[in-house]
Amino acid sequence: MTPPRFELFASCPPGLEPWLLEEVRENGWSRAEATAGGVRWQGTWADVWRANLLLRGASRVLIRLGRFRAQHLKELEAKARELPLEMIIDHGTGLTVDATCKKSKIYHSGAAEERLFNAAASFGAILSKEGITLSLRIENNLCIISADTSRDLLHKRGFKKDVAGAPLRETMASLFLRAAGFTGEGPVFDPLCGSGTFVVEAAERAAGLAPGRARSFAFEQFASFDPDAYTRIKDRALTKAVQETRTTFHGSDRSAGAIEASHAYAEASGTQDITAFTKANLSEVKPPEGAKGLVITNPPYGARLGDKDELRALYKAYGDTVRTRFSGWRAALITSDDALAKATGLPWTRPGPWVPHGGLKVRLWQTDPL
Repeated sequence: MTPPRFELFASCPPGLEPWLLEEVRENGWSRAEATAGGVRWQGTWADVWRANLLLRGASRVLIRLGRFRAQHLKELEAKARELPLEMIIDHGTGLTVDATCKKSKIYHSGAAEERLFNAAASFGAILSKEGITLSLRIENNLCIISADTSRDLLHKRGFKKDVAGAPLRETMASLFLRAAGFTGEGPVFDPLCGSGTFVVEAAERAAGLAPGRARSFAFEQFASFDPDAYTRIKDRALTKAVQETRTTFHGSDRSAGAIEASHAYAEASGTQDITAFTKANLSEVKPPEGAKGLVITNPPYGARLGDKDELRALYKAYGDTVRTRFSGWRAALITSDDALAKATGLPWTRPGPWVPHGGLKVRLWQTDPL
């Protein structure tokens, strides 16, 4: 029997789509294309499983169950009943529905959610916040219905226990590392490492450790889920991905609590042998011996942490340290404030696109080798 094919959609924060596309194609989906808020391509259940297991930068993986035009609620429900919902839902499947309406004759999202749930209930679904999620987007009377195959956002990998300050999500850190030119080879150093996100992300990628290796996914609750086939796909994907690296990835921070959290994160993720964390002020930071690489950090921005005058001094100290001690390295940082980036005095190239992050917009600044 030919396996069913779907349109897959891996989401990411707007502005980071080119780097998620790069990752998707590296994983074998060569015909993938970027679109607003993510990347789409065609695939089977095996591709759904692999995408959740392997994509470091995706926030979620959705499958498109159908798209159609509807101008009233009765039409929406009737057409939704014609979708292949039996692949997702059987008797007793817990389900929630999330709808958005924009510039359409169907304008009440709550009513749209009710109608889509009615269609799903005809296949046996019951209302449950712990179940799977169907999403409905209606724009200009075009309805797109998708199933979330991930459940929890994919940055929730099951390793990080504590966080320091205002960290980036692991998925965003992975895409910013790509945008800064990290290919999985060469050292990475974060001198303001917080809970160690950049360092562990770089180490995991270098070692080929699949980000989804230690968690469960929504697709395991789908009616058509085949646990034996999934186990075979998972074992093959995880075994193939692992590789040996002799590079050590470094982080430092002046906070003892941050260093403790970083060590715990690295140990939980299995990267403790290829990561090193040191309690140090910026003025004490020195690059490790050996190959040159990337020094990257996500400092406080001022909107949430710290005083602007103190932050300017921090950014200047970062710039001074990198410029005087990291010759031959490339430098990068993420910030919401262009003036703070310029306060480093570093020879930045053109900054990257603005990316939403925790109610702010941030972007990547980077240099050529110093």
